Amino acid sequence: MSQATVSRARTYAIPEVRVLPLAPVIGRLLLSAIFILSGVMKFLSWEDTAGYMASQGIPNVDILLPIAATAEIVGGLSLSLGWWARAGALGLFLFLIPATFVFHDFWTFPAAEQQNQMHHFLKNLAIMGGLATVFAFGAEPMSFDRLFAGRSDRRPAIGR
Repeated sequence: MSQATVSRARTYAIPEVRVLPLAPVIGRLLLSAIFILSGVMKFLSWEDTAGYMASQGIPNVDILLPIAATAEIVGGLSLSLGWWARAGALGLFLFLIPATFVFHDFWTFPAAEQQNQMHHFLKNLAIMGGLATVFAFGAEPMSFDRLFAGRSDRRPAIGR
């Protein structure tokens, strides 16, 4: 084995988007829309949302509802702007795990409602796939994360 072969480190790079440079931006905007709207609607229909959460057995609704609504709005804005996008994607991914299993546990619903709840369950899994992609690759190319990439004091700590 030659010395050149041994010393070459394998590096991986995210391929540049050449065909449709707006695709990651469009994807982030579409992915973030559901969270921003859902968070805003939680604030606008506070009593209904609190009642639904309580009916699902969620404790401390008065504490968890504002946390959930704020997390959705902040995480959604993080994705849409590409500002700390990896942290926002991870936070929303983690948020969706209990939300999916508590609110869309289709296997516990009557037969007439199972298919609808299964669609919501699978929708959340698909969204989690998109969030995992943003977490893995970042918000590139048109994002605040990229804009500040050269300034180490302003870069997000997660995913450097």
